[in-house]
Amino acid sequence: MTSLIQVRDSLALVGRADARQLSHQLNAPQPLVQAMLERLVAMRKAEVVEADDSCLSGSCKSCADGKNCLTVSYQLIQH
Repeated sequence: MTSLIQVRDSLALVGRADARQLSHQLNAPQPLVQAMLERLVAMRKAEVVEADDSCLSGSCKSCADGKNCLTVSYQLIQH
């Protein structure tokens, strides 16, 4: 079972990640990792990183889904 400490440590190693990336890295269910990330945010150990306007495919401006392809990323808060 993945622990909150494992999620925190993995996030520290990569610097910035989303729940999908950490879920894959930790081999844990994505909803569990997402809940743990939200808990870290509530504890003020991590923060949500605002999505920028860059697009991996380069076609977001004409994309029918708009910015729905952007994922929420997290990073640890430096104390």
